[in-house]
Amino acid sequence: MLKEKSIEFKGIEPVIVFGPHDTWLKKIREEFPETKLTARGNKLLIKGEENEVKLLEQIFGEMKFLADQHGEIQENDLNALLSLAFTPPPSSKNSLSTDSDTIVATKDYVVKAKTNGQRRMVSEAKQNDIVFAIGPAGTGKTYTAVAIAVSAWKKKQVKRIVLARPAVEAGESLGFLPGDLAQKIDPYLRPLYDALQDMLTAEKLRALTEQRIIEIVPLAYMRGRTLNNSFIILDEAQNASNKQMKMCLTRLGINSRAIITGDVTQIDLPNKVESGLTNARTILQGISGISFVFLDKSDVVRHRLVRNIIEAYEQDEEK
Repeated sequence: MLKEKSIEFKGIEPVIVFGPHDTWLKKIREEFPETKLTARGNKLLIKGEENEVKLLEQIFGEMKFLADQHGEIQENDLNALLSLAFTPPPSSKNSLSTDSDTIVATKDYVVKAKTNGQRRMVSEAKQNDIVFAIGPAGTGKTYTAVAIAVSAWKKKQVKRIVLARPAVEAGESLGFLPGDLAQKIDPYLRPLYDALQDMLTAEKLRALTEQRIIEIVPLAYMRGRTLNNSFIILDEAQNASNKQMKMCLTRLGINSRAIITGDVTQIDLPNKVESGLTNARTILQGISGISFVFLDKSDVVRHRLVRNIIEAYEQDEEK
């Protein structure tokens, strides 16, 4: 049965949705050759079989959401949406359903797992108390980990969230930086704040931080603590020493969980200091309740060039 649907992208530059020189539109046309897509300005007319029109309506709906939230649509985003379109859940063969990929949702924002690596992170975090997520830059390790933690807190599975980073690569030497302690450590913890601000309003984040329901601290400040009913994230873990890694992992108290993220290709520790992440990967494998998820360049969700850059460096290292 033929169907026709018109979609208007109000307040969005057409080039964002259709791609530069209609690149995204051409890619979608290739995947749906039997359906006619006509773009005029910020409007799109879809003509074709009813099931394909419904699929395309949902694909462009997701693209509109990405454009509204991020101001851009990356090639990896489009590939993920098309992949989902052609691998629908068994209960609904003719519809695009991404609800299962939702990690955390608020009134204004929805965070979804976009790649297979991110989906593995979500799945393993449900089944294990400690998850190591190891992979290159741009694979969304930190963002996904924060979303998992916020989701657990919203569901009242934990009472607080503790996020930590080695404050300064190679030793946490803060003294030479200007300003008070908060000003010194802010640049190193800023990525964690940025992720949280996408999932919580600024007012909510400020209130939760003041109540110490959410703590964002340098790794060294976790020493001596026992964290019960908490979700702990250690980010940039490749720059934690063996002692620091052991210290962090042994902070877990009753009903606590942890995600450790890092990139073993970006270790900034002094040459004689072994990375706690690489050591943990060796000695903790096989322990029940601890899982390792390895992401790769196929999970990159930043600019398309990031994947090419990673490949170039991998080839250079092989030489």
